[in-house]
Amino acid sequence: MSRNRKELKKIISEMSLEEKALQLTQFPSYELDDNQEKIVTGFSHLGSVERESLWHIGTILNAPNAEAVQSIRKKRKEKGIDDPLPIMLDVIHGYRTVYPVPVALSCSFDTSLIADCAELAATEAKYDGIDVTFSPMVDLVRDARWGRVMESGGEDPYWGGEVGKATIRGYHKGGIACCVKHFAGYGAAEAGKEYNTTDISDRNLREYYLRPYRECLKENPEMFMSSFNLLNGKPILGHKDIMVDMLRKEWGFDGVVISDYSSVEELYEHGYCATGEDCARVSIESGLDIEMGSSVYAGLLPKLVREGVISEEKLDESVLRVLELKNKLGMYENPDRYTDTKKRDEITLSAVTRDLARKAAEESCVLLKNNGILPLRENAKVAFVGPFVEEREIIGNWSKKARMEDTVSVKEGVERLLKRAVPCARGCSWKLFDTDETGFEEAEKVCKDADFIVACVGEHMLNSGEAHSRTDIRIPGIQRKFIARLHKLNKPLALVVFGGRPLVLSDVEKLADAILYVWQPGTEGGNAIANLIYGKANPCGKTVMSFPRSVGQCPIYYNHFSTARPKRKDIPSFYSDERFRSGYDDEYNSPLYPFGYGLSYTKFEYSDLKLSAKKLNRGGKITANVKLKNAGKFGGYETVQWYLRDLFASVVRPVKELKGYERVFLKAGEEKLITFEITEETLKFYTDGGEFAAETGKFELFVGGNSRDCLKADFELID
Repeated sequence: MSRNRKELKKIISEMSLEEKALQLTQFPSYELDDNQEKIVTGFSHLGSVERESLWHIGTILNAPNAEAVQSIRKKRKEKGIDDPLPIMLDVIHGYRTVYPVPVALSCSFDTSLIADCAELAATEAKYDGIDVTFSPMVDLVRDARWGRVMESGGEDPYWGGEVGKATIRGYHKGGIACCVKHFAGYGAAEAGKEYNTTDISDRNLREYYLRPYRECLKENPEMFMSSFNLLNGKPILGHKDIMVDMLRKEWGFDGVVISDYSSVEELYEHGYCATGEDCARVSIESGLDIEMGSSVYAGLLPKLVREGVISEEKLDESVLRVLELKNKLGMYENPDRYTDTKKRDEITLSAVTRDLARKAAEESCVLLKNNGILPLRENAKVAFVGPFVEEREIIGNWSKKARMEDTVSVKEGVERLLKRAVPCARGCSWKLFDTDETGFEEAEKVCKDADFIVACVGEHMLNSGEAHSRTDIRIPGIQRKFIARLHKLNKPLALVVFGGRPLVLSDVEKLADAILYVWQPGTEGGNAIANLIYGKANPCGKTVMSFPRSVGQCPIYYNHFSTARPKRKDIPSFYSDERFRSGYDDEYNSPLYPFGYGLSYTKFEYSDLKLSAKKLNRGGKITANVKLKNAGKFGGYETVQWYLRDLFASVVRPVKELKGYERVFLKAGEEKLITFEITEETLKFYTDGGEFAAETGKFELFVGGNSRDCLKADFELID
C-alpha cells in the first residue's frame, strides 16, 4: 500500500542514524554483489563503509538487467530488510534500442518526436528493472570543445528548455522517473575542459543558464542532480543560495537532489573542505539528499549528528524526500513495479522501437552543403569509402546497455535499400592520432569505376561524451588527408560526417560537393543514412549549435551581445578598414554554419513579413505573418524560426534571441501563411534592477530558416 507522510515519518523514526545515512547513499549494484556485471560510469569509493552494511542502502546505481535487480531485492528480503529499492541508470538516448544522441535529436525541432524517443527508451528500461533515469541534461552549451555537448539541447536557452520538457514528458509516459542535470552551469566549463571551473555573472546565470532547469520544473521532475563544477569560486555543493534558496524556496522544488558521481568527497579536491566531516556538513546543509559513488554521508553523518554539528531533523528531511520518492514510484505497493522480462523481450529492439529510431535519425541529420549531387539515383555507380562505412560504433556515448551487433552500419543500410552489394573500402582509421595511409590506395581502386564517391568520416563515439573534451575539433588528420586524396580523383564527392559535437569543417568543406552531418545516429543509423542519401527521406534537421570556422572562435554562439565596435563587414581585420573593430586578424567573426541552419532537397522561400501593428501596448499583442513557399520539387519539412532583438535597454541585450518556431510540412509548390504572436511577455528579461519585465522601446523581429538568413520588421513597445 502507498504511504502517507505520517506513515513515512514513522518509518524514519524506527531507523538508526546509520540506516538513515545509508538511505542517503547510492552505490553501483556490483558493490553489493560481486557476481553482478560491472556497468562503470565512475569509480566508487567505499571508504570505511563495510560492504555488508550496503544492503541497507537507499537506492542503487547501474543494475545490469531485471534478473540482477530481482536477485538483489530477494537477497535484501532474506537479510530481513523490508525497504523498497529504486534502481537508477543513465538512460540518456535509448536503452537497448539507441536513438540519436540528444544534441542530434534536438536538431529535429520536433518535441513530439523527442518525447516519443524518451517514452520508448523508458518502456524498455522499466521492464528491465530501471525506475529512474539521470536525464535530461539541460546544460546550456556554447563551446564545442566540451565533450558533453552530445548530451545537450544546444546553445539556446529557450530551445533547451523545450527539449528538456519534452524529454520529461516522454519518460513519465513510458513509466520511469527522471532527474534533471547538471544543476547548475556545468556547460560553461572554461576552455571547454571537462570538470573545469565556471565563472558566470548572476545575470547570465539566471537569464540564460538557469532557464532550461526552471522550464523543466513545469513537467514535475522527481529529481535534480548537482554538478561537479565550481561556480564563481565555490563548488555547487557549497552554493546553498542556489541549491536551497533558489531551487527549493524560490522555485518550489520539493523532490530529491542527488550528487554527481563522487562529487561530495571532491569538495576536498576543490580545496573547499579540509576534512570529510566538512564535506558531509557542507553538502547536507546545501540541500543535497543523496550522495552518489562515495561514502562520506554513510561514514560521517551519524558522527556529525551525535556531536551536534548537524541536527537529526536535517538528516530526517532528506530521508523523508527519499522515502517520498519511493512512495511516488508506487514501490510500497509493488517493490518490483514494472520489472517484467517477458514484456522486456517483446519491446526491446522491436519493430516499433527500430522504426522510431530510424525516423529519429532521419529527422536529426543536417544537410550542410549540397551542390546538387544528393539525392543519388539508385542505379548510380557509387563507391562508399571511409572509416565509418562498416563501423557499428556510431550510436554515441552514454549508451551503456546497447550492443554493437544490433546497430545497422552505413554499408548494411545501403545494401538493404539497393538490394545489392556496393563497393566499399575503409581507407583509413577513425583514431585521432593514426597516421597510416596504406589503406588510401585500396579506397582509390574502389572509386576508380564509380561516378560518385560517398566518404563516411568524422569523430568516433569514443571521442565525445563525458571526459572527452578536445582542443582540436577538426576531423582527425588522417581522415583529412584521405578526403584530400579523394578530391583529387575529380569525381563528385559527398561527405557523411559523424560527430558528437559541431566539428570544424572549414578545410574539408571546400573539397566536398555535399555534406550530410549525421551526428551519432543510433541503432538504425545506417538505414536512416541510406534513406537520406537516396532520397527516400528528405533532410530536415537544423543545427542547435553554431559550427565554428576555427577552433579559436570557441565559444561561439548566435545570441551574443554586440560591442561598442561591431564589425560592419564580416571579414578578417588585418589590413582592412575593419581593423579597429571587434574581430580577428585571421578569421571571420561568423560561424561556418549558424544556429538553426539546415538545407533540404527542396527549396523554401520566405516573403511578405507583415505586422498587424507597429506599436505594441502593454497587455496587448501584435500578430506577425510570413509567407512560406516550397518552391522546389520535393515535399519537405521546414522549421520557421522567430527571433527578436531589443535595441535599447537598461542592460545590453543579445543581437538575436529565439522566441518561437513552427515546424511545417509543405508539398512541392505549396504555400502557407505562418503566424506568430508578440506580447509583452515575449519581451521580458532581467532588467538592471533585477526585475523580470519588458521595457518600452524599439524592437526588431527576424524570421527565417536559420538565425542568419532572415526577413526583418520593426515595432515598438509603448506604455
